Amino acid sequence: MKKAYLLRNAEVLKSFDVDTVFDVNAIVSHILFAILFDEVRYVQSDADLQALERTARGKTDMVLGYVQMLGTQEHRALMETVFVYGAKYQFILTTGGSILEHLGVGLSSRSSGMWFLHCRVHRGFMSLMTSDRCPLTPMRKPLSTLSLHSFLQLMEAPLVSEVYEDPSSVQPPQPPHLQTPQLFLFSRPSTEHLDLDTATTLAWRLRGLALLVLVHRESPAVKTPEDYNAAYRLPGQGSEVTYLTLNNLEEAMELFIDGDGDEEEEGEQDEGEEEDEEDEEEENWLTLDILDDEIGESVYRQRGRSLDMDSITQLTTDDFHAAVAQHSLTVALFYLKWDAVSMAFLSSFIEVAERLAESEVPDVQMGVVDCGEWTDLCAAQPFSSHPTPFQPITAFPSILLLRPQEPAQHYRGMLGSEALHRFITLSRVASPVPLSTQEEVTSFLQTAPLPDLAGYRPDRVLGLFQSQSHAGVPVFIEAAMSLRGEVLTGLVTDSLAGRWATHQAPDLPVVLVFRSSGTHTRPSALPLPSSAEELVTHINTALLHTLPELTVENLPSYLALGKPLLLLFVGEEEDERGRRENEAVLEEMRGVVERGASETERSLACWIHLGRTPAGISVLESYLGSLPALPALVLSHLPTGGEVYHYPPNTPIVVHSVLHWLQSIEDGNEPPAGMMADEHWTPAVPFYDFLSVMDQEVPGYAQQRTPKSKEKKRIEEEEQEEGEKEKEKEEEGEEGERRPSGGGGMEGDQRRTQRDPSSKPSPPPLHSEL
Repeated sequence: MKKAYLLRNAEVLKSFDVDTVFDVNAIVSHILFAILFDEVRYVQSDADLQALERTARGKTDMVLGYVQMLGTQEHRALMETVFVYGAKYQFILTTGGSILEHLGVGLSSRSSGMWFLHCRVHRGFMSLMTSDRCPLTPMRKPLSTLSLHSFLQLMEAPLVSEVYEDPSSVQPPQPPHLQTPQLFLFSRPSTEHLDLDTATTLAWRLRGLALLVLVHRESPAVKTPEDYNAAYRLPGQGSEVTYLTLNNLEEAMELFIDGDGDEEEEGEQDEGEEEDEEDEEEENWLTLDILDDEIGESVYRQRGRSLDMDSITQLTTDDFHAAVAQHSLTVALFYLKWDAVSMAFLSSFIEVAERLAESEVPDVQMGVVDCGEWTDLCAAQPFSSHPTPFQPITAFPSILLLRPQEPAQHYRGMLGSEALHRFITLSRVASPVPLSTQEEVTSFLQTAPLPDLAGYRPDRVLGLFQSQSHAGVPVFIEAAMSLRGEVLTGLVTDSLAGRWATHQAPDLPVVLVFRSSGTHTRPSALPLPSSAEELVTHINTALLHTLPELTVENLPSYLALGKPLLLLFVGEEEDERGRRENEAVLEEMRGVVERGASETERSLACWIHLGRTPAGISVLESYLGSLPALPALVLSHLPTGGEVYHYPPNTPIVVHSVLHWLQSIEDGNEPPAGMMADEHWTPAVPFYDFLSVMDQEVPGYAQQRTPKSKEKKRIEEEEQEEGEKEKEKEEEGEEGERRPSGGGGMEGDQRRTQRDPSSKPSPPPLHSEL
């Protein structure tokens, strides 16, 4: 049987049977389990647990995790938690046995769980430590990395907090207790000790469910009427506090545990009740489930919805080549199930497949390849007698368009259903389209080639050649095939090409580029280069507009130019007057581009319509700190730094004023209106910063694993090696002085140059920890 091996410094730490590391969760959990083997104790019986409790009593708290099976998502979450908190708590793992009876897990509800064992002597609840067993608190949420982290942070919170102000004035819980309810009990001076004992007893019963706050009524800041003896605040309700009168502790428990709580502890609920409870619990903790990545959050919220895969073909190593050979066009999505972007796009991919099926598009196959399962196929490893028509897949998700006996074509557009559907539809058109009559050329330039493209105006490229046998025709055909799906390409030869060239270009061969929109309809005439790659570059450059409207779709292509942005923001037109005003200011900007070629050559003049592209609103606010009056003209993305210049808002945007403003900026006479923040990708909330948590528990624990430390070590090793070489050079120099100096001068110079410390290359810059 095949095995996977975990090695450290060329030594085998552990081996795994391949069938035990069946997915990414299994791989991560087993590797962490092997690395942290000394920090996790495995138990099955209550006697084993009791022995560990006696050892830990008065020294450290313990965390007990139960998973039904190793290698699952729950096992991975537990091991990741051990990696962070292993130095602070003793972790225990069990997969079943008699220990479950002690934990109160019933036969009908043996789902994975976590318990916190309070074995360390805690000030304030000594009376609860009289038993031989450590008090335990169950975690009532499903096992996940975030829920485990929040639960452990909640266990470190004070058992009872005492305040001398009204509950409405008490701050709501802050991270990492953001989603924890608060229960307020009121205390009188005459019964202060009794009230504290009652609060402590109740706090233990509510451990992990709510934070208990004892409010001292003798403070003049407490305004709550005497009729109430308790209050509570639920998460997600801001500062709203609800006041009530409780008669016993059970009524307080019922605020946070429903009437079926006892049955839940005994594990006797049926499956329907468990599902209802999980749904309710998920709603109560909804905000905590928000991830710091929007795509990951979207996938997480849709985790319970199964995708209908009937409209797509699931390709494997065994049938991939046969499936591609049977269809004129195969669109293949290479994805990973654990990758959030892949799973988010998979639903869009299925939507496109369903649209093509409804339109009865012939001979287009939509297929997917799970690269976590079929690694040899995604790695483009040769198998059987068929060569793999693509290079190894290294980015996910990746989309390839495959045709029999042709190299694969990468889709590089937006990861959305509309953009992909349009790309596939354009790919079905011949590239280039042979045009032999004047009517065909006119139809090519003015009408949609397919009904599905009605209303869409693609860019068009026309190649004009003296004859079909011209040497430049294969170059144009290769470039057209590379641009298939992005633009429409047509080929005109012989006398018809000569007639078109008379009106559009002086000489043949020539390539005419017709942009899809813009005020100028005259095409760009390009000479024919010697290679298809160069022609593709020239065509893509010609397709860029001189004053383009920036959208989410085309922004990457313009940012790739690396130029500063002379960016005009215009608002949505409410009436005809607003439309005319926007058109007038755009016409002035076109004049700036035409008349101020020298000033605008170094920057890209462009504009954003905030009605069609609402994302531009946040961009403008980030530039200037607030939303100014529209239209607004700014200059940003300068190579000198993050300066942002704002055209004077009270000055009309006219050609000569804009050119004068640009010249003033170049001369250094214009102060910047703002600075683009040098933002780093940080966690959305502080308690998601797990590296900081690790460093808080064991100072330097996470920091010593950063590239900076490794870089310092490498530099020290190089310096030590250089010192040894220097010592060796001095010894050779002393020996050389005793030798005759004939014919070896050049060698000696070379040797000295090679061993000169100043010739050592400077080390690369140190990277940031993240």
